[in-house]
Amino acid sequence: MMWHMRFRSGTICLSLAFITVFLHLLMVFFSLPIDHLPWDPPLPPTTHIRTGMARSVGIGGIAKAPADTTQRESSNNDANNDAKKDANKDAKGRVRMFSDTMFIATEGKKASMKGRVNVGRYGSNRARIVESGLLKLKALFDHPLYNMPSHAIPEEDWLLKVKAKVKARGKSSQMWSSASQEGYEGVQWNSSSNSHPPWLRFHLGITRWQLYPHHDPNMEPLTKQLATHRIVSAVQKSGGTQLKLVMSFPNYGQAMFKPMKQERYEETNSNLYYFSDFERHNAEIGAFHLDRILGYRRVPPVVGRLVDVVKEIKNITTDRKLARTFFNSPVGNVCFYGQCSYYCSTEHAVCGRPRDLEASLAVMLPDMSLAERRSWRSPWRRSYSRSKLATWESDSDYCSMVKKTPPYNKGTRLVDFMDLVILDFLMSNMDRHHYETFEKFGNSTFLLHLDNGRAFGRYSKDEPSILVPLEQCCRIRRSTWLRLSLLSLPDYRLSDIMRASLQNDPLHRVAPLLSEPHLAALDRRLKTVLDTVSHCQKGSNEDDEVIYDDIAHLKD
Repeated sequence: MMWHMRFRSGTICLSLAFITVFLHLLMVFFSLPIDHLPWDPPLPPTTHIRTGMARSVGIGGIAKAPADTTQRESSNNDANNDAKKDANKDAKGRVRMFSDTMFIATEGKKASMKGRVNVGRYGSNRARIVESGLLKLKALFDHPLYNMPSHAIPEEDWLLKVKAKVKARGKSSQMWSSASQEGYEGVQWNSSSNSHPPWLRFHLGITRWQLYPHHDPNMEPLTKQLATHRIVSAVQKSGGTQLKLVMSFPNYGQAMFKPMKQERYEETNSNLYYFSDFERHNAEIGAFHLDRILGYRRVPPVVGRLVDVVKEIKNITTDRKLARTFFNSPVGNVCFYGQCSYYCSTEHAVCGRPRDLEASLAVMLPDMSLAERRSWRSPWRRSYSRSKLATWESDSDYCSMVKKTPPYNKGTRLVDFMDLVILDFLMSNMDRHHYETFEKFGNSTFLLHLDNGRAFGRYSKDEPSILVPLEQCCRIRRSTWLRLSLLSLPDYRLSDIMRASLQNDPLHRVAPLLSEPHLAALDRRLKTVLDTVSHCQKGSNEDDEVIYDDIAHLKD
């Protein structure tokens, strides 16, 4: 009897245990769909700007913090001011993006509607982020700050022009030409721009103030050819400290080739001096996109490309010195190293995987025989010494001397240089020892933002010394300042815009060209630039001492 009672008790306990396990499994089964539902991150605010921008920036006595992208207003539209009075209570001190009637309420509304993020689901967080970034990129480039009215370009402000008849001339010492014309297309160009290849259209579109227009229909075919056109020649570019090649295409276009030397996620060694750092192919690509986002358009177009080391370099090169440096690595990868001042040895060879090599290709500028360029030493050039400091690093009043020195004593050269300083700080480029201009335009022209391979080396540390020229001179363009302010807003956040822009590059299919920490660093550094200008304004008696009002000059 006792045994039967124990047996029944054991059976009951075992049954309860099975029931408990079954209920737990049932709960887990029903909870799985909930846990794996797509989750949408919170949208950026669309009714108010962030608190940090809701402060006066004191531009010419009329500049205030930018309004949000869903509700902008013009100071000239008095009828709309009354209707929006209650909605704008929290947005005190807004930036009037344009003075007088340049920025009207209807334009602001159109830009804000294009910039708004769709609230629908995209199936995944990644798809939502991508779509949001693309919308922001389009809204940014459609914004009135990027589409300011301009005057007709005078004949003398074009770098080049087509001549009806051109006499034969000798070959330029700056251009490499194949001994044979094998692989090249027959020239069928005439005075009509429709017959010109994209690289020639680019050359003919350069003006006194920019390399290419904002909405340039030639940009797509130009970058597409850089990324896909057959390479008929590859020779090493003379000069410089690191390996680079000149690639030629069947339509006689040429591009500057810089190979991948390290992984994207690798930061510059903190013990390495800036002048000994590697050049990065993704830095050249990133610099082009950032320069365009800032509204400068002073970096020649650059794209990424996967190149076959054997088929597109080794087998077609006529450069004997380069050809002698090819070898196969112990694991079977095809490598080469060329000849240069730094990192041109078997220990620093460039290798394919096993033959595919990532690289940046930048469209070449017009030949020096057609458009001579002048090289200028940067006033804030570093000493390039391991022990000595440059004068500007110890003299806080150094800018007062620069302002008295030609060409910085008149015209726009000083604010042109500050644009370059801001670009370099955002991408952490310490290697700006010289810059160039087109000789034809004298001192009244833009600065070419060339050779950006040492940018984007570190994301964990900002380099404050790059921003010293802005801190010492306290001078910046009004248009630059307003665009930077716009890029600090959630609906136009710089990191989101940059991420979306880089997705257009062919190498994005391999891996993102800039890691997320690099993109986050852009937002952090942008805030530092804005804070620096605000500090300058607080220490200045007159706002126009800090802000050069180039927008007012556009109206004249």
